[in-house]
Amino acid sequence: MTELATRAQAFGLIAEGVAAGLSAPWRMYLARGCRYLSLNVGDRTEWNSWRAHLGCPELSVRVYDAGGEIRRASIAEVVLDGCRISVELVEEVSTEDVDRLLTDDPTSFESEET
Repeated sequence: MTELATRAQAFGLIAEGVAAGLSAPWRMYLARGCRYLSLNVGDRTEWNSWRAHLGCPELSVRVYDAGGEIRRASIAEVVLDGCRISVELVEEVSTEDVDRLLTDDPTSFESEET
C-alpha cells in the first residue's frame, strides 16, 4: 500500500482497487487532511472484496432503528500511514431477522411459525 499523505494518493488507492476489478464505491468521503477515508458499497460481495483488498482487520456490526426500518451497518476498518479507512455497508433487515437473533434456539422459532 502507498502512503496516504495527499488527496491524490487516497484517490489513487481507490483507483487501484477499481483497476484490480473491484466495483467502484457508490459514495466516498475523504476528510480534510487525508486522515479519514470512508467508502460505502452496495452489497455484501463488494464489502468483502474491498475489505480483503485493503486488509481490514477490524470489523464491527451495528443494528439500529431508522424511522421504523431496521438497518444493519457492517464496517471494516484499517489504518494506513495515519489515515483511517473504513468500508461500510448498510442493509435493511426485517424484524424477522432480528427475532431470529434474539431467539436462543433457532429451531424453536421455526416450530412456532408452523
